[in-house]
Amino acid sequence: MPSVPNLPDVVLWSIPAFLLLTVLEMVSHRLRPEEPDSPVAGYEARDAATNLSMGLGSLFFDALWKIPIVAVYSAVYALTPLRIPVEWWTLLPMLLAQDFFYYWSHRGHHVVRILWACHVVHHSSRKFNLTTALRQPWTSLTGWPFYLPLIVLGMHPAALAFCHSVNLVYQFWIHTERIGRLPRPVEYVFNTPSHHRVHHASQGSYLDRNFGGILIVWDRVFGSFAPETEPCVYGLTKNIDTYNPLRVATHEYAAIARDLRAARDWREAAGRLFRGPGWQPRVPAPAPAPASGPASTASGPVPGASRTAGTAEGAGPAGPGPSVSAAS
Repeated sequence: MPSVPNLPDVVLWSIPAFLLLTVLEMVSHRLRPEEPDSPVAGYEARDAATNLSMGLGSLFFDALWKIPIVAVYSAVYALTPLRIPVEWWTLLPMLLAQDFFYYWSHRGHHVVRILWACHVVHHSSRKFNLTTALRQPWTSLTGWPFYLPLIVLGMHPAALAFCHSVNLVYQFWIHTERIGRLPRPVEYVFNTPSHHRVHHASQGSYLDRNFGGILIVWDRVFGSFAPETEPCVYGLTKNIDTYNPLRVATHEYAAIARDLRAARDWREAAGRLFRGPGWQPRVPAPAPAPASGPASTASGPVPGASRTAGTAEGAGPAGPGPSVSAAS
């Protein structure tokens, strides 16, 4: 592989800004506290502490997951004959390409349950503030396949990591209730706090919407956009009510394991893994009651039970989504 491009560590350089903005947001909530009936979620000490714990834990686990991911990316990059030079004029196209594939990775992590088990961590807080951006999963090994096309097309793995970091840093500031709607041109093109509040909401009309990272245009193009029209209720369709970081990180995997143990056949087991978080197997229709006599007539066919919209513990969106009924 050619020498690694000399690209800055965007996340490391952004840490002081993260801390400063978080302190300012906390102070703003303290100076202007919410009324008891206010829809603003605000801050809660235990929730913020859990967010920070999840963020610190993700730094450790992400460092472990990077080892096999970098090995795969490096092998694929060595095999492909294509090369995209890492120059100042190629960084913007590469960033746009990474954001496009981020959209599909993010959407996939909402509509495939085994992927949702990773991403649910980011949606498990019932608050929405800048510390929510730090509530990151510890099992982030599930996203790398979505970016393999970029490596095949010749993007250097280090350039991909740089673009991913830029995307991650951009999304920090949109986790806030302190910023309302921005000018219409900005709202139309970019992901904003208003759009991302919708993404974190648990109402049926908001579920599985606004997956974009930096740009919201992908959601407009692919039919998953929803504007903010009512106050957001944050969290999951069935909240986990815990501040234990280990349980926050693993609760959906535990729910999947329980469902797999109870599965009646391989089809149900596959559905529990690869269908949406709210998927339930079809319940067989009960056998018709025997006729009481030759003059008796059936009252009509007995319909089979419809697929339920409930979710397993900690499961995420189960309402209408852009592609399937199923969100960090």
